[in-house]
Amino acid sequence: MESTWRLCLQLFLSGGGILVFFFYPLLNSDPSNLLDCSHYSPWCTSKNRIQATSGRVFSDVDSSRRNHLMVVPHHPLDPLTFQEILRVRSVLFSHELFNSSSISSVHSLDLDEPEKSDVLEWKAGEPLLPRRAFVIAFSEGRSHLLWVDLGESRVIRHEVSSSSGYPMLTSQDLEVALSMPFADPQFNRTVLARGVLPSQVECVPLPAGWYGRYEEGRRLVKVQCFSREDTGNYYMRPIEGITAVVDIDAKKVVELTDHGVGIPIPKAQNTDYRYAAQTKTSSSPEMLPVNPISMEQPKGRSFIVEEGHRVKWANWEFHLKTDARAGVIVSRAMVRDEITGELRSVMYKGFLSELFVPYMDPTESWYFKAYLDAGEYGFGLCATPLNPLNDCPRHAYYMDGIFAAADGTPFVQSNMVCIFERYAGDVSWRHAEKSSREKIREARPKVTLVVRMAASVGNYDYIVDWEFQMDGLIHIKVGLSGMLLVKGTGYERVDQVAEDEDLFGTLVAENVIGVIHDHYLTFRLDMDVDAPENSFVKVHLEREETPPGSMRRSIIRANKRVVKTEKEAQIRLKLYDPSEFHVVNPSRRSHVGNPSGYKIVPGGTAASLLDPADPPQVRSAFTNNQIWVTRYNRSEQWAGGLLTYQSHGEDTLAVWSERDREIDNEDIVVWYTLGFHHLPCQEDFPIMPTVQSSFHLKPVNFFERNPILRTPPYVDGDLPVCRTVAST
Repeated sequence: MESTWRLCLQLFLSGGGILVFFFYPLLNSDPSNLLDCSHYSPWCTSKNRIQATSGRVFSDVDSSRRNHLMVVPHHPLDPLTFQEILRVRSVLFSHELFNSSSISSVHSLDLDEPEKSDVLEWKAGEPLLPRRAFVIAFSEGRSHLLWVDLGESRVIRHEVSSSSGYPMLTSQDLEVALSMPFADPQFNRTVLARGVLPSQVECVPLPAGWYGRYEEGRRLVKVQCFSREDTGNYYMRPIEGITAVVDIDAKKVVELTDHGVGIPIPKAQNTDYRYAAQTKTSSSPEMLPVNPISMEQPKGRSFIVEEGHRVKWANWEFHLKTDARAGVIVSRAMVRDEITGELRSVMYKGFLSELFVPYMDPTESWYFKAYLDAGEYGFGLCATPLNPLNDCPRHAYYMDGIFAAADGTPFVQSNMVCIFERYAGDVSWRHAEKSSREKIREARPKVTLVVRMAASVGNYDYIVDWEFQMDGLIHIKVGLSGMLLVKGTGYERVDQVAEDEDLFGTLVAENVIGVIHDHYLTFRLDMDVDAPENSFVKVHLEREETPPGSMRRSIIRANKRVVKTEKEAQIRLKLYDPSEFHVVNPSRRSHVGNPSGYKIVPGGTAASLLDPADPPQVRSAFTNNQIWVTRYNRSEQWAGGLLTYQSHGEDTLAVWSERDREIDNEDIVVWYTLGFHHLPCQEDFPIMPTVQSSFHLKPVNFFERNPILRTPPYVDGDLPVCRTVAST
């Protein structure tokens, strides 16, 4: 512990701007000591921050939340509990890999889910299936995969990976990456030469990617820095061009470059986005205030969260858990048939599998910025506590995440997920009829259930919603906010830029360029429509000329084709060559003969324009198409590969799909990529208004009729009457 304190003190006195509170238990400490609430647990919430929890392993924000130490699993898919992680840690540190003289670190420690067939056969009340953990550890330059049987308290399988990639970065890795530059005299001299005191420097650890031999055989992090003087938003004050390349295993700076000599550091003025900073500006014009708005629930929540992870609402039931890499995982999603009362399967498992964020600046200090945030940092590890009344409404239910640190110690991500009902005044269905005999006016309010998480991956904030509707539709929505990753420049106005000069972005403020970039989020959707055996049907809409004699010249015909293999199911969306994409159960048919199904309904999206041979695109080839369908394989979970960091792209969704397996009437997985092209503008400075995009999973011939006809309308007396306060 003394060495940890020494490092913290060194970082603080060096003025590196990284105040690291790391109270790591020693690797050989007694796990029972971890039950003491005085221990802090490290957690990485973004590229730039290594934070401590609030000083306790328990959360008391929601009085209904149980003590995490007392939680036991109730469902085969429940995540590892606090106690189970401690047990796995104990097993690991009795294993030869962790008992050797080399230092081994835990990069991932999660539930090794039982076989899908076993989970489908399991019934509530039956004994739990065997509990096992899957661990990715790193030691002496090699990635180790270990399977731990919790019942037997032993490692039952141990493999050394041959993959080109490395595991996710741990908080220890980030600690090394951020501390090494400040221990390097040349780095400190370079920063001082740019007119910045080391005490005012804030740095971020960025993945090096893979571009050839330079990155081979060593884990590299590229550290770049900003000035935080006079602002809480240092991202808008880049010290342009300084890059320290850190070998995090050798614990040293292996290269230092400065390609930004002469580029001024942008001013701090108008960069602070906090409310207190805005209220200090007395010269700003008054705006008509918007009074607070709240959806009230006088009878309380309509949904139930049973045993911590099973959610029941209206006609929906599903299992929900947090995950260090994916963020949240929705499993065993089932909807109740309003005619028969049968609880019918829709999706076995759905989650965000990978993100790809490439920047479009080819210069030396920027070319490598092409991030795979889930596989490199852990999307769930980057989750930040949700803000009641602002991130989530008053009656939200909050769920914590329980994860493992680099030494196997469990820690709590508080308020990581919220669940709430939403009514925004939308209409679920309506019709009005006025005839000589009868007047009809029927309408139903649209109330939905939302599962939300937000992750701050460095400068960017992602808000991910899984929204369930009573008509059987699942709406997956992603919002982007936070700060641009900007580039310093000598230009203050656009008219100073030569016509033939490419800024690779937009001048959004004096000396600040918002660099063009993309965001791609690939979701893995293991659809089980009424059973695991499904087919993928492409419904192609084609124009057809009408026969002679018709008053019409053309119509649109829907041609249905069952897709037989994985290669045929590689779909690129085309506005003027439209199709619908159905996942159907050919063995389950409606009373009129249509197969039960769900369709993927794309929303506004974007496609990658990068050259397929561009190194970042090779690693992220899962974005080559918007839709893929693969045959189920439990090992194919992560679109960018299991070991993503500095990988070569040999273990991705694109590679799996090329196997061209049969997918007709098989257990299949749908992959959907949601994309954004971001050409920055001045309104994105100093913080971006949220932009959103989404897609739907919509029932198609799944129900015999509109499934929400029996939903009652609201009437006077259902809701409280709120009186408006008199205004002057």
